[in-house]
Amino acid sequence: MIPPPWQARLHLQAQHRQTLGRDRSIHPAAGVDVCSNDYLGLRRDPRLAEAAARAAHRHGAGAGAARLLRGTCELHEALEATLAQWKGQEACLLFNTGYQANAALIPALVGRGDAVFSDALNHASLVDGCRLARAGGAQVGIYRHLNLADLEAQLVAWRSASPLEALALVATDAVFSMDGDVADLPSLLALCERHGALLLVDEAHATGILGCDGTGLAQQQGVHGRIPLVMGTLGKALGAFGAFVCGDRLLREHLLNTARGFIFSTALPPPVLGAALEGIRIARAESWRRERALGLAHRLRQALGQPDQTSAIVPVPVGADIEAVRLAKALQELGYDVRAVRPPTVPEGSARLRITTGAHLTDAELDGLIAALHQLRANR
Repeated sequence: MIPPPWQARLHLQAQHRQTLGRDRSIHPAAGVDVCSNDYLGLRRDPRLAEAAARAAHRHGAGAGAARLLRGTCELHEALEATLAQWKGQEACLLFNTGYQANAALIPALVGRGDAVFSDALNHASLVDGCRLARAGGAQVGIYRHLNLADLEAQLVAWRSASPLEALALVATDAVFSMDGDVADLPSLLALCERHGALLLVDEAHATGILGCDGTGLAQQQGVHGRIPLVMGTLGKALGAFGAFVCGDRLLREHLLNTARGFIFSTALPPPVLGAALEGIRIARAESWRRERALGLAHRLRQALGQPDQTSAIVPVPVGADIEAVRLAKALQELGYDVRAVRPPTVPEGSARLRITTGAHLTDAELDGLIAALHQLRANR
């Protein structure tokens, strides 16, 4: 029997992925966690579980509807108020995921005649938000990674050819999730202010882990409360689930009226909200958690001969996809849950192991990982 055309195509694509070493699979977590984004070790903290249970008993297991229908409860408002205060902003709007937030808010802000400028290594959610904005008529500019001169040149060229009422948005990750390097937010903010552009900063991998009380990179770099739009997530360092956008009240009202991902999604469920509120409380109160996570990352970079970075993400460059998969499997067999990151997540030829450190790791576990990495490196 001849397979349908779509089935034949999928078989060919699967074979192509396998040949390149890019076939992916899902399997349960096992071994020492050195690959998740649970930087503060809060995901399994019983205090979050208890807060989630209390919220479920009081408000129910699910939200029941979108926020604009009957999906809002007092915990949504409490979490938004807490996040706005923490980020030094007037207002906050919750989204269900970081991907949803970025993909929804960019096309809600820029349209026909406008422009959005994105760092070349921004997260896929920002990339797809830009693509949706382009579909709506906006121009998209990609500037070289962390290269503010390139960004400014593109802004100047666009502005000189655009009407005064046209809007420009600049989007950047705060901490870049694959390399662990960070944006220069004060310089970006100054550049945007010079050219009348709106700055969007994705602090998904900075919230909870950076700054004097975990507020994020903006606080650490001295521009707390000055970034017009700050996106963050609740499912990484904070141990829960969901995402948010902080800004002024006018921006919040615009997004809740125009961001399709918000309007047409069922609201976050109450147990998630209860856990997130508790995660924020713990993150702010227990500074040892971020100090330990960052300290372990510093030790790992030193052991690998890498320059230091302001994050708990430590990439180990490999290059070839198949070799990255082999090394990851070898580490998994030794009891360390390390995953290979390959294109399209990273550029061609830059496959790597993405290692993260968290407050849950012991010194012995990190020492064992370092020894295993050195051994594998010696045997290559």
